[in-house]
Amino acid sequence: MNRQKLALAILLGVFACSLIVSYFRLPRQQTVARLTYTQGSRAEAKRPVAASQQDDTKLHLELLDREQSRFSGFRRNIFKPLFHEEVKIPTGLPSHPPVIPLPPPPPPQPAQSPQAVVEPSPLQQDMARFTFLGFLKKDALKIIFLAKDKDIFLVKKGDKLAGKYDVTNITDEALTIQVQGDGGEIVIPLTENRALSAPRR
Repeated sequence: MNRQKLALAILLGVFACSLIVSYFRLPRQQTVARLTYTQGSRAEAKRPVAASQQDDTKLHLELLDREQSRFSGFRRNIFKPLFHEEVKIPTGLPSHPPVIPLPPPPPPQPAQSPQAVVEPSPLQQDMARFTFLGFLKKDALKIIFLAKDKDIFLVKKGDKLAGKYDVTNITDEALTIQVQGDGGEIVIPLTENRALSAPRR
């Protein structure tokens, strides 16, 4: 309760101080002993400064006595072509352009038959199922790694490939196989991470 009374007393003190300050700052009317312009007196008119200066410009009246030339009119031909490229149509000829007959269309060419799709041979199909992964060389023995589906095969000289092709030779660049029956040898190039590509027999 004492705090409320103290706060109220402080606010009242501030209010009283503001009333006193505003009273002393209030503007008051001033008085003079003699007025500059009394009631009923005649005020003197002030002349502008520009009127006192002399104007040096002259009016040339001789220009009014000169005889003016009359307007001769516009002499341009409004029907003349605007551009030089325009060509006059001679009189007596039709205004529409002549009709030029179109050349006959060329005869239709026979449709070219699509090239026959060459199907791979059984040997090529068998070799395409294998992917060359790399090789291992140990002394005189050389082994290559072939992948088929998810299986990996180790192939060396003297093995059978796909159960019917005899491996006769292996080098760094090629694999040589022999087809059973006819005795022909086929050289297949080896490219890493590529399927075996056998030539057509």
